[in-house]
Parts: sequence; structure tokens; C-alpha cells
Amino acid sequence: MPDLTHLAHPGTEIALRATPKASRNALVQDENGLRAYVTAPPEDGKANAAVVKLLAKATGVPKSRLELIRGANARDKVFRVRG
Repeated sequence: MPDLTHLAHPGTEIALRATPKASRNALVQDENGLRAYVTAPPEDGKANAAVVKLLAKATGVPKSRLELIRGANARDKVFRVRG
């Protein structure tokens, strides 16, 4: 899992592409940007919750400080770190 602690500042926006129903939970940073692979299905917000959990672990901020601002029903998501 990549170290994303440099993104833990209030107001920082983090864009990523989510892949639900993956074989494992992982956060990967490659030439295409940040990707989140989660085993949760994309129903009832389960996949979004799993992405928040991964992102919180990688950035070192509590889950409650991560706010989904775009992409609740899409693969491309943008999160903001609240202050």
C-alpha cells in the first residue's frame, strides 16, 4: 500500500478510480493515478465504505475526516480531507 500521508492536510482532494468486487483489497498508485481495489460489492454504499477505509489507512487520517465529494455512484471518485 502506498504511503499517502503527504495528502493528509485539510482541504486536500484525492481522486481515484475504484474497482469493486475485486479479489483483494488494495490501494495502488501507478502511471494512471490512484486505484482502489475492494472486495465489497457496489451496493448500499459498501464499496464506498471499503474505499474510505483503505484511504484512511494509507493517509493516516480517521475515516470521519474523509468526505466523498464526487462519484458516489461512479468508479471515478474524489475525496476531500476535512479539517
